[in-house]
Amino acid sequence: MFRFIIRRIFLGIIVLFGVLTLTFIVTRVIPSEPAARWIGPRATAEQIAAARIELGLDQPIFIQYVTYIKGLFVGDWGVSIASHQPVLEEIITYLPASLELIFGGIIIALIVGIPLGVITAVYKEKWIDHLARGFSIGGVSIPAFWLAMILQLIFYQQLGWFPLAGRVDTEVSLLYPIDTITGSFLIDSLLQGNWEFFGNALKHSILPILTMAAFPLGVVTRMTRSSMLEVIGEDYMRVSKAYGVSRMSQIFKYALKNAMGPTTTALGLTLAYALTTTFLIESVFSWPGLGLYTSDAILSADYPVIMGITIFVTAGYLIINLVVDIIIAILDPRIKVN
Repeated sequence: MFRFIIRRIFLGIIVLFGVLTLTFIVTRVIPSEPAARWIGPRATAEQIAAARIELGLDQPIFIQYVTYIKGLFVGDWGVSIASHQPVLEEIITYLPASLELIFGGIIIALIVGIPLGVITAVYKEKWIDHLARGFSIGGVSIPAFWLAMILQLIFYQQLGWFPLAGRVDTEVSLLYPIDTITGSFLIDSLLQGNWEFFGNALKHSILPILTMAAFPLGVVTRMTRSSMLEVIGEDYMRVSKAYGVSRMSQIFKYALKNAMGPTTTALGLTLAYALTTTFLIESVFSWPGLGLYTSDAILSADYPVIMGITIFVTAGYLIINLVVDIIIAILDPRIKVN
């Protein structure tokens, strides 16, 4: 296991440097003038030339690359051209808002998707199986931005149950302010016992979290169902039935445990994929997270931010995959790590 982890970390570093190099080259060759945007709309030629020197753009691209790599090791991920703020600090600032949506969606997928997958496997080809399969296929297939707008149309415009966008009402943030601890409005308001703020933040988060949960919920349900059907058909399940093991013990003690390997893999990949799917959801709900931050950076060709987000998402994807492989090896002792 130790050798496996070291090998995966080494391969992950290679992938990370490959993505980093490719993104660095692409951001440098696209037609743009970052020095002019650094100064502002009324920049003079002398100011632009001085900005190019300040940003290091007057150096050969290889020197720029080496300088950037050195900065990564000391926590210097560059400075945003739009805000003139360190990219790493801005990523840390916007990250908690995105994590609220990602983990909220994953929790819903686990709580609903696994039991639903078990039920559909146990009652195969019954009406509940057909209904749940249609529901899970819809969750995987429906575009996130379309689902977000449909939820807004129903629950905001028609029913008026939930807010349209944002993380919290302006009046609530002014009348019931909270101190920033983790950056998550839900967690920080709970820690401080600010129930007015928590209730308002929760209402704002329900629609985007439901939108975020649609895809992982469909994946978890489908994968749990298919894995459960495969395990239920194994010989040892028939033997346990012959020995008089109760139906509930067969399903939850034997079948579900052995079926969780593929589900865990799918869930891990979905969690990593969610880091990139927040873009559209946050744009629709005006949610100030990494997705909206990245979208603005792409539109303004803010290449230091694009580079920083790329590195962060790639590293997160690699770490999640490593953790998933370790969990699968623990859950299923039949897997031999060579």
